[in-house]
Amino acid sequence: MSEKPSTPLLDKVNIPADLRKLKDGDLRQFADELRSEVISAVSVTGGHLGAGLGVVELATAIHYVFNTPEDRLVWDVGHQCYPHKILTGRRDRIRTLRQGGGLSGFTKRSESEYDPFGAAHSSTSISAALGFAVANKMADKPGKAIAVIGDGAMSAGMAYEAMNNAQAAGNRLVVILNDNDMSIAPPVGGLSGYLARLVSSSEYLGIRKFASKLTAKLSRRLHGATEKAEEFARGMAMGGTLFEELGFYYVGPIDGHNMDQLIPVLENVRDNAEGPVLIHCVTKKGKGYAPAEAADDKYHGVAKFDVVSGKQDKGPGGGPPAYQNVFGETLAKLADSDPTICAITAAMPSGTGVDKFAATHPDKSFDVGIAEQHGVTFAAGLAAQGMRPFAAIYSTFLQRAYDQVVHDVAIQNLPVRFAIDRAGLVGADGSTHAGSFDVTYLSTLPNFVVMAAADEAELVHMTYTAAMHDSGPIAFRYPRGAGIGIPLPEVPEQLEIGKGRIVREGKKVAIMSLGPRLEEAKKAADQLDAKGLSTTVADMRFVKPLDEALIRKLIASHDVVVTLEEAAIGGLGAHVLTLASDLGLTDTGLKIRTMRLPDVFQEHNSPDKQYDEAGLNAPQIVDTVLKALRHNSAGVEEAGARA
Repeated sequence: MSEKPSTPLLDKVNIPADLRKLKDGDLRQFADELRSEVISAVSVTGGHLGAGLGVVELATAIHYVFNTPEDRLVWDVGHQCYPHKILTGRRDRIRTLRQGGGLSGFTKRSESEYDPFGAAHSSTSISAALGFAVANKMADKPGKAIAVIGDGAMSAGMAYEAMNNAQAAGNRLVVILNDNDMSIAPPVGGLSGYLARLVSSSEYLGIRKFASKLTAKLSRRLHGATEKAEEFARGMAMGGTLFEELGFYYVGPIDGHNMDQLIPVLENVRDNAEGPVLIHCVTKKGKGYAPAEAADDKYHGVAKFDVVSGKQDKGPGGGPPAYQNVFGETLAKLADSDPTICAITAAMPSGTGVDKFAATHPDKSFDVGIAEQHGVTFAAGLAAQGMRPFAAIYSTFLQRAYDQVVHDVAIQNLPVRFAIDRAGLVGADGSTHAGSFDVTYLSTLPNFVVMAAADEAELVHMTYTAAMHDSGPIAFRYPRGAGIGIPLPEVPEQLEIGKGRIVREGKKVAIMSLGPRLEEAKKAADQLDAKGLSTTVADMRFVKPLDEALIRKLIASHDVVVTLEEAAIGGLGAHVLTLASDLGLTDTGLKIRTMRLPDVFQEHNSPDKQYDEAGLNAPQIVDTVLKALRHNSAGVEEAGARA
């Protein structure tokens, strides 16, 4: 770690109104100080670094030129927002990023008036900004809406759906395309910067308006032809033909790190009537920090690190493998002997382990970009043509493609395999990235098989089981992070669909666990046994179909049954209760309790604290059992309790 940088200009700025008191000539130094502060802060907290470094000048220029918060600024995706947070009254808390009780790693409406829209998933900014702009227009209120959208986010269809409707906002909508990776732009230099300033200037737009009126009086055909010719010429010169066709006035490309280009273009766009406008800014992810610029991922997401060397503090090495790598490497081995296996991911190859698969099977690996809907239907088409596709998508991202899961996969009973990463709580990324709902939203669907891996060995078995399951769609979920450290099987086992396993035998209490809370269930069983309450622990493996025979047996032979899952209401517990009700098993005084994620969006925190808040650790399991049996904390049966 290093000392906090010297920031004399930044020290004068608490909110954007303070920034606007600076002279234009001070902005370069101010941006350098802001960049140093971002690097220093993230070195302490960890988090997203490269994206924020790439928009330091852009964040400075936007807040300098526009009247935020009255002008609404939406960042897409929100992990670009660290410089913005420092500029908008949160510098004193910036070293609490992603910590319990601290700042969110994304924009968040409840955190600041300068965060008008929460953006932690991608490609939503133009739709939201259009809503702000049109609302102001209908209410005849001043204020523009500015959407800053990354080039990766522009790979999603939703961005184009929004642009197709953007003309309703007129000049109240400004979209800034932050192009830092896809190389959409031709080379950025003095000429392109000059052209951008020219075509956004009031002089150019005034001449353009006059010419348009003149040709309109002469001939409708001439008028239309002239407009098209001018549009085509600007598109050919500056690459904006697509955006022009979608109804935007295109400006760019400009150097997103050059204040001499940014400020006059933003001022022109702010003051002129033309619109909606798309400004194409070319930036460099990780800009201004050599270790980030040199890294393949531009330090997209980092642990705490030393500012001078760039070395990240990732803790001791040699531990258990990450779940996503277990999946990716297992799938790669299976594909060695099965030419029908292929993998699809939506812009998260390393996060899902598909990069491990792609290393040995590049022709069978597909990264569709931030386009989960397309990815799921693409997988359905592959399955319909006899392939064995694995759609590896984070639980929280798969939500974006739920309609495709239902209509294109489930209704047609196509054998798409869903490898659902980040299932359950995810710590510092908080509620927006927590995989809370997949058990519920998949296990309600006919034709689906839904599994949850309790550990990394089970994940190997479930990956193989999914590969061999050709009769319909199948999903298996697994958590973020490393496994528990058990050996991986040399030969995977094909699990019997809908069959769980008994992990330990008992007589009085039964814990039905789904997924990685199994270790906490075992700890709880040890504590209950010590209190004289003999406890069975079952790894249910499947929530759909349920192991009906095992559930009947456990209910019939135990005084209390507890279901345990790292998922929202509507999952294992709900399905077990429904089964028990349908079979009349609840008519005999059955004591059954369901333990699941609480009905709230949990804030970011350390994983252990999140599980405590959710009530899914061993002490809470024990307490649930004791209350069901009406025992006190020492395990002594209270008066009136069942013998």
